[in-house]
Amino acid sequence: MKILYHIYQICIALPILLVLTILTAVVTMIGSLFNAHFWGYYPGKIWSQLFCYILLIPVKVKGHKNISKKTSYVFVANHQGSFDIFLIYGFLGRNFKWMMKKSLRKMPFVGKACESAGHIFVDRSGPRKVLETIQQARETLTGGTSLVVFPEGARTFTGHMGYFKKGAFQLADELQLPVVPLTIDGSFDVWPRTGGWIKCHRMTLTIHQPIPPKGQGAENIKKMMEESYEVIQSALPEKYKGMIKNEDQDR
Repeated sequence: MKILYHIYQICIALPILLVLTILTAVVTMIGSLFNAHFWGYYPGKIWSQLFCYILLIPVKVKGHKNISKKTSYVFVANHQGSFDIFLIYGFLGRNFKWMMKKSLRKMPFVGKACESAGHIFVDRSGPRKVLETIQQARETLTGGTSLVVFPEGARTFTGHMGYFKKGAFQLADELQLPVVPLTIDGSFDVWPRTGGWIKCHRMTLTIHQPIPPKGQGAENIKKMMEESYEVIQSALPEKYKGMIKNEDQDR
């Protein structure tokens, strides 16, 4: 069965997905000229769902009832692998903007589409660039749109979570918005950072209860960050529990 699935990936799935990726990027870029809120989200959502369906990857979502469509949230998730993007974009069910690595802007078609859609590229090249990134994220949240952040800042090499950076929690604290922890399970098994063949493995997205701000300042940031970490880890299988620092988290 593995050999047949590999043949299916190469001969059928990947050519179709390449065409879909280019088409989605073009539609997003053109549509966002007229309505970035709509065209910056829905083409990417459909593309992400099709990516999972065409690769025959089953998806399960838990906890949709925990979030309201009328509230802006800062969603924070563990970063198991590249398929985290498809899982969240396709199945979270909320219009949002990503905070993503600056290097992704260089990806053909995808980088330009993300820029047109209003997603936020994190630029750590200097203090001024960092402040500009924070201001863009601030404007997104105050405009009524939610934000999705991987606070580890990098994909895991082991399936275990690394430590969290404070940026997302500082924004939530400043704007007094709830943080919603998201647990991603199965993405590491589908396609780990170390590469190899894509595997047909179930991915599960768990949407936890929002964590409201309890005060404001350093203590609130610390509590939200610690609680989010514990909640996300609680929904992982035992083999992936326990913190292991990723090699490139400090970059």
